[in-house]
Amino acid sequence: MRGETMNMPNKNIDLNIQSFQPLITPLEARAHVVVSDESILCVTQSRDVVRNILDRKDPRKFVVVGPCSIHDPKAAMEYAHLLSELARELGERLFIIMRTYFEKPRTTIGWKGFINDPHLNNTFDMNEGLIKGRQLLCDITALGLPVANEALDPIVPQYLADLITWTAIGARTTESQLHREMASGLSAPVGFKNTTDGNVLVAINAMKSARSRHHFLGIDEEGRTAIVATKGNPHCHLILRGGSDGPNYDAKSVKTAEEALASHSLPRNIVIDCSHDNSKKDFRRQPSVLEDCIKQIKDGDDSIVGFMLESHLHEGNQPLSDNLRYGVSITDGCLSFDDTKRILKETSKQL
Repeated sequence: MRGETMNMPNKNIDLNIQSFQPLITPLEARAHVVVSDESILCVTQSRDVVRNILDRKDPRKFVVVGPCSIHDPKAAMEYAHLLSELARELGERLFIIMRTYFEKPRTTIGWKGFINDPHLNNTFDMNEGLIKGRQLLCDITALGLPVANEALDPIVPQYLADLITWTAIGARTTESQLHREMASGLSAPVGFKNTTDGNVLVAINAMKSARSRHHFLGIDEEGRTAIVATKGNPHCHLILRGGSDGPNYDAKSVKTAEEALASHSLPRNIVIDCSHDNSKKDFRRQPSVLEDCIKQIKDGDDSIVGFMLESHLHEGNQPLSDNLRYGVSITDGCLSFDDTKRILKETSKQL
């Protein structure tokens, strides 16, 4: 009876799995998309700039600005060309990084981003998404324009992280042990957002964790499952994005966050997300948030090191459909590029 039992097929595994499909390896993805010397230099130098801003060796502020999410590489490249010109023009006072978010966290269901579904039709061609996403990052950084992303899936960094200057860990994942461990091994500076309910302590604990060494399960560049050992990321910082109780970009909230960072022996580095709950989820309020933060800086606050803005070629947003308007977000509402250009020029003059 025991021998017969040992030979029985195990029917208790993968009961809710429909299928498996091989995933391209990171090495194969890199072979598909050749990185130019210009891109490598852009990433290397821009990471140093952000680190120097965080270490107070560079007096500038950095701005992460761009579409809420990337869904159309053509529109993204048009935006990148415009933003690269603006970045050169304002470079003495603002260090501009383009927001290139390929993954979208969902409260329930919905489009999960360009990597997950690049054709926007529920075909989930993730191999194509990884290759096209990598190609877009190569094309943008070849312009000399650094890029930022939100790290969501812990497998994806092996495919894209060599091209990323700055990374965010979102409000829904800041509390995740897996994302804290992943951040500890990323090569770029990492900002942790406060949670959706406005809790800043969770993000501070995440920073402390990510600055430490970790061992966790991941993949290597050949796509093999591996035990990943990290050194810890010394350039983690706090992002204030508001919460369900309201905004937290005001001077009192910033001061409270500064004191919390100091009490945990962490650098007083704060990035203000001008969107999300800080703008009460109205993209048109982003400029007023930014204006308030600039006033705080002019009044002597030295903890605010950067800002985040959601911006696209054209303002607003639209539902996912078969008849999409070009250059308009399909996720959160965005400022138009024209408005963005005007706002950042005004900001540069005041710093």
